[in-house]
Amino acid sequence: MSALSLILLLLGASVLAVIVFRRFNLPPVLGYLLVGSIIGPHALNLLRDVHRAEYLGEFGVVFLMFSIGLEFSLPKLYAMKRIVFGLGLLQVLLSLVLIAALVMFFGVNWQLGIALGSVFAMSSTAVLTKLLAERMQLDSAHGREIMGVLLFQDLAVVPLLVLIPSLTQPPEKLAILLGIALLKAVVVLAVILVFGQKLMRKWFYFVARAKSSEVFVLNVLLITLGLATVTELAGLSQALGAFVAGMLISETEYRLQVEEDIKPFRDVLMGLFFVTIGVKLDLNIVVGLWWQVLLGLVALLVLKSAVVGLLSWRLGSTPGNSIRAGLWLCAGGEFGFVLLGEIAHIPKVIEQLALTILVLSMLAAPFVVQYSEKLVMRFVASEWLLRSMQLTQIAALSMGTDKHAILCGFGRSGQYLARFLTQEGIHYIALDLDPDRVREAAAGGETVVFGDAGRKEALIAAGLMRASVVIFTMSDTPLAEKVLHHVQELRPDLPVIVRTSDERDMGRLSKAGAAEVVPETLEASLMLASHALVLVGVPLNRVLKRIRIIRSQRYRLLRGFYRGLSDREEEDEHQPRLHSIWLTPGAAAIGQTLGELDLESFGCEVSAIRRRGIRAVEPAPETRLEEGDVVVVLGDPEMVTAAEECLLKNEKARRSGPR
Repeated sequence: MSALSLILLLLGASVLAVIVFRRFNLPPVLGYLLVGSIIGPHALNLLRDVHRAEYLGEFGVVFLMFSIGLEFSLPKLYAMKRIVFGLGLLQVLLSLVLIAALVMFFGVNWQLGIALGSVFAMSSTAVLTKLLAERMQLDSAHGREIMGVLLFQDLAVVPLLVLIPSLTQPPEKLAILLGIALLKAVVVLAVILVFGQKLMRKWFYFVARAKSSEVFVLNVLLITLGLATVTELAGLSQALGAFVAGMLISETEYRLQVEEDIKPFRDVLMGLFFVTIGVKLDLNIVVGLWWQVLLGLVALLVLKSAVVGLLSWRLGSTPGNSIRAGLWLCAGGEFGFVLLGEIAHIPKVIEQLALTILVLSMLAAPFVVQYSEKLVMRFVASEWLLRSMQLTQIAALSMGTDKHAILCGFGRSGQYLARFLTQEGIHYIALDLDPDRVREAAAGGETVVFGDAGRKEALIAAGLMRASVVIFTMSDTPLAEKVLHHVQELRPDLPVIVRTSDERDMGRLSKAGAAEVVPETLEASLMLASHALVLVGVPLNRVLKRIRIIRSQRYRLLRGFYRGLSDREEEDEHQPRLHSIWLTPGAAAIGQTLGELDLESFGCEVSAIRRRGIRAVEPAPETRLEEGDVVVVLGDPEMVTAAEECLLKNEKARRSGPR
């Protein structure tokens, strides 16, 4: 198989797998693993050059460790030191020891036992971070514990990458070889960290002066692969060098740009790495050992959840949060596959069992998380009391208030809004899920309480039936829709004002019952325009009148944008956009009026018409188009394409467009 054929096979299979798994809201990692098992030698045998594919996959690990190094932050570690070096350290060590003891009980030697313990002690940073963000629980008590443990696991991978390859040596040589490896690591890291920091900053400054994105990306690749090669020549792991490279850059002002530039390489190559892991999966062996797989899966989930839960409880967490943390962290993770690939001379059967258990545990993780809250409420009686106390605190705060405002979220926007309301003598009650923010703001005299605005009971306790307005201050459309649903069910006459990041969700939120939707980007544009107009001499009353008109028309003038190469497609996929269509000689729309063309049937509207180089024609149904006109249309990408076909091609193309 040629190199091109190999890459095409891997890319094609990966694209299909990720599309399918994304459709079912499952982690793409599992799709890559499934693809590898299907095209590998144990199934369809399409991938015959496994070693070349594994060579490509190794670069995925390099870039993954580079990204982990970029996220390394001493202030962040210090702020979370109790969780990271307390709960995180104890979780990894205790899980490693218990799992090693368990597999050794079934006849595995201690070296392989330690290696497998390291593999299964890891959890999935990618999956759990995404789930926490979706549920708005990153700042919750159990969310902070989970993030702290994941942070330590990411750091623990670095020494484990040094330790695991050394375990294959005979016991009498192990201590010497391990000591030499650690000494090399200390010397190399010391040299790089002592001299590398200043050199890295100066070198990146020199490269950035070229003002070329192409040179900048090439430089990032050079640094990443260069330091990975240095550590490999020193007899250490490539991943260790990549981690150090990321750590050096993390302390410079170029970190965010580097992170954006490296992300495409990391994601693609990590996908290929997981495909090469999936290639090793032999489904015939797995099916023959189904009861061992099931037993191992249950043992992993129960053991890790028990370890994390007990440690969390002993370190001062409530029983409910301890169980939540245990259930969230019980599955395996992507670093388990990385460490498994470092184990040499592992028996085929044990490798298959480990791979399958890791895959199934990651597949089970979202479902365990989904039912974790019900399990906590079922088995922890004190959670009902805590919930009742929270609602009682909210109700006590709202008692005696009438015609007040309910603020959903007390971040920066919520706090600024609260100051305006206070100046006008309007009472408010704010609900927020960040315990530190709530504690400090409440101590400072703000009427804010810990509560989930997405829960009907919390809104009722906040005095929803007596409130005059609900203001949703967070940029979270799904949660806003949940709040709107509760308000529509209980008080359909109550106005709700919703904040959103841009015009993308204005229609969706208005349809859900929002009285007003305030898009941040459009309001920022209004403020910029108002200041600019006043500074160039336009009278203030005319500027204010213009802003009032735009707001009364629901920002119609400002809706849509011309998309450029710098706009990321995944962010702007469903946003209305502006598109200029030039009516060349022979275009079907020449001589027709806008009313006859009926572009609104596509979901588009004509924003402007430019004729003879002047934007002077005001669009109206009776406006007749001429040759050379530039028609600016506004709509979703698909609708804009259909409108362009209607204007340029023929009646048949127009009729076949979406309605």
